[in-house]
Amino acid sequence: MRFPNLFRSVVLLTVFTSWLGSAYAGPGAKMYDEFEENGQIYPDSAWQEYVGELGEKLLDVSSHRGKKYHFYVLDNSQINAFATPDAYIFVNRGLIAFLSSEEQLAAVIGHEIGHVLARHSRKRRLGELFGKSSGLVAAVLTGRGELYDLSNAATATVVSGYGRDMELEADRLGGELLARAGYNPLAIIDVVQVLKDQELFSKQVANRPSNYHGLFASHPKNDRRLYDAVAYAQSLLPEEVGPPTRDFWQLIDGLTFGDEAVSGVIKDNIYYHGGLRVVVAFPENWQIKNSQNSVSAKSSKGESHGSITMARHEPVKRKSPKKYVTDVLKRDDVKDGESLEINGFDAYVAELEVQDDSKTSLALIGVIYRGKHVLYFKGEVGPEGDSELFRENFHKTLADLRSFTANDTKVANSRRVEVLVAKPGDTYAELADRSSLRTYPEETLRLLNGGYPNGEPRAGDFVKVIK
Repeated sequence: MRFPNLFRSVVLLTVFTSWLGSAYAGPGAKMYDEFEENGQIYPDSAWQEYVGELGEKLLDVSSHRGKKYHFYVLDNSQINAFATPDAYIFVNRGLIAFLSSEEQLAAVIGHEIGHVLARHSRKRRLGELFGKSSGLVAAVLTGRGELYDLSNAATATVVSGYGRDMELEADRLGGELLARAGYNPLAIIDVVQVLKDQELFSKQVANRPSNYHGLFASHPKNDRRLYDAVAYAQSLLPEEVGPPTRDFWQLIDGLTFGDEAVSGVIKDNIYYHGGLRVVVAFPENWQIKNSQNSVSAKSSKGESHGSITMARHEPVKRKSPKKYVTDVLKRDDVKDGESLEINGFDAYVAELEVQDDSKTSLALIGVIYRGKHVLYFKGEVGPEGDSELFRENFHKTLADLRSFTANDTKVANSRRVEVLVAKPGDTYAELADRSSLRTYPEETLRLLNGGYPNGEPRAGDFVKVIK
C-alpha cells in the first residue's frame, strides 16, 4: 500500500520478504536501532502498545504466521508505513493522524502482513539488496524523499511498487485477516478514499504533483478488482464481533501533528533540527534566522559584535574533522586548531588568520561529525566587539550541541490533534480560524476528518482539529 504525503509526494515504503534464518541481525533490527538512536520511535507507550496489539490480533487468526513480528510507530509526519524483510513493521504517526477508526489502522497493518505472507520480496529477490538500502533510513530520518538511492534495486522497487497483481494479493490476504479478526475488510477501501482525497488536494489546492506508487497509481476509488479482492472476505466475519482493542479516538487526542522541526525551528535561543536530529543553543538574546541551507545568529548589538553560522556539509569517507578542514574545505589560513570530542562527536575547532586591514578581528571555525552529517560552524567578530567574550560564546555554542531527544520533539513540534464533538452549525472554516494551522487550514481539517473537498461536520460526530 502506498501513501502520498499531504504536502508533497513521498513514497510509502512497503518491503517484505521471508526471514532466511540468518544468524546476523536483519535490516529491520538495524533500522530499529538507528531509529531509536535518533529519537525516531514515537515516545508514547500507549500508541506503541496499541499498534503491537493490533498486529498480534491479526496474526493470531493467520494459519501460517511463521515468524516473529515487531510493530512500531515512528515519530515522523510523512504519511507512510513500511516493513522490512525480518518483519519489523513501522507505521508513521503522520499516517495515523488521517485515519478515523481502529478498522482503518488495522487495514494498513493487514495489508503489510499480506505482503509478508505472500513472500513478495522473495519473489522479487530483494532480501540481500534490502539490507543495503541505507537511502531508506536517510529519507525517513530527514523527511527528504530525494535522499532515496534509486541505484539500489530494492529501493527502486519499493519506490515503483510491486505491481498491481502483488498489491491486490496483499490486500486480499489482508482482508482475510481483518475479517477473521472481526474487522470489516472494506476498511481497506476506506483507506483508499483517504489517499485519493489527498491526491485531489495536491492537485487542486497545494498545486503540487502527487505520485502514487504501486497499487494506487492507477486505481480509481471504485476500482472493481480492488473491491472484489477484499469484499469476499466479509463471508469470513465471525458471528459475534468483539469490542475494539482500544479507544482509537481517545488515543488520537493529543497525537503530535506535522513536523515543524524537520527543516529547523527556533524556540528562544535554541535551534531544533528534526532532520539532522541535533539541538544547538546559541548565545542568549542573539537574533537567530533559519534558511533552507543554514542557520545564523548574530549579537543583539549587531553583526560586528559577533555572528555564528551553522551549515550542513556533505560527508567525505575516511576524512577526520581536521582533514576535512584542510583537504575538503581547502583552508590554508588555519593558525591554531584542536581536535576534540564534543558530546561523543568527533570535532575540530580552529582560529583563522585575519588580515590587518580586515573588518574582522577574530574568525573561528568548527567541524563536528554528527552521524552521517558534517556540521560546519563559522564565527566572526569585528573590532567593535569583545573578542574574548565571542571566543567563549563560540566554544560554548559548539559544546552545547547535542542529539535531538524525545523531549525535544515535544518542545519543537508543538502542534497536537485535539478531538472535539461537533455542535450544530459548526463548519470547518470556523474551526480552521481557531486552529494553529497556517497553510490550507480549512482544507487540511477536511482531509483529517474524511470530509474533503466539500464536507462539513455533523452534529454529534467526533472532529479532529489542530491546536
